Amino acid sequence: MPKRPRIAVVGSANIDLTTFTNQFPKPGETIFAEKFDLGFGGKGANQAVAARLCGAEVFMVARVGSDLFGPATIENFRKLGIDPTHVKQVEGLSSGVAPIFVEANGQNRILVVKGANDALTPADVDAAAETLKTADCIVLQFEIPLETVYYTVVFAHKHDIRCIVNPAPAQPVDLGALKDLDYFVPNESEAEAITGMPVKNIDDAKKCAGKLLSAGIRRVIITLGANGSLLASRECCEHVPPFPVKSVDSTGAGDAFIGSFAVFLGEGVPERDAVRRANLYAGLSTTGVGTQKSFFDRARFDHEWAARS
Repeated sequence: MPKRPRIAVVGSANIDLTTFTNQFPKPGETIFAEKFDLGFGGKGANQAVAARLCGAEVFMVARVGSDLFGPATIENFRKLGIDPTHVKQVEGLSSGVAPIFVEANGQNRILVVKGANDALTPADVDAAAETLKTADCIVLQFEIPLETVYYTVVFAHKHDIRCIVNPAPAQPVDLGALKDLDYFVPNESEAEAITGMPVKNIDDAKKCAGKLLSAGIRRVIITLGANGSLLASRECCEHVPPFPVKSVDSTGAGDAFIGSFAVFLGEGVPERDAVRRANLYAGLSTTGVGTQKSFFDRARFDHEWAARS
């Protein structure tokens, strides 16, 4: 039996409002869409759920609103076995929401209203410090204030805790504040937005990863969607190929990669193999609709891994 890792997610919790459509309306036009789905989301919460389903002990540090979505989000964590002790409601703010529009080919467009996620502060990290110190890995995203992300990266480094930052959604970032970060994991568009370098193919991704590594980050993983991912460190740079799947909705695939990768590393799986497993876990998540609802549990994943690896 592998070690059961303990994963802390300091990040966002949203409600996903997903509309499936064959076409988008013109300005001023109203059209009928195919169907609608409401579910729990947010990059932080999604990554926490993926990690929990993969078998880790997981706890969240997050903020939700004083609306009807706030208590429902906390209860959802509890039902999934994720510790919500450090998930608090903020009076006067809405919970984060994400209207998502999915085309027939599975491609998605997402708007994010941050709401209470923007109220997660370094002081809240300090309030959870004793719990955070027990983690094997701390996972962060960019749906909370960057000040809180930077502060938590320093906290993790100070206490010798592995730290993974997913810079999503992309925004200008002080790479110097991420010096000595263990893993920086953007997708192609996020890597391009942060570095100003195009990421259209694997060679582009290698050059982009080199620029990020030169800022002092220890390892960079650029997820490449249907092309797998690129794993880069100061010692080597390697393309890790994907597994073929029949994709119906790519929403949340990056979160599935991050959450599962944190668990596989925490179990002691070698780094490249952990990336391969996360590639498969992310790919499998695109075979179902939605985010958290499309994530595989560990038994289903292990069955697929045994058949494909």
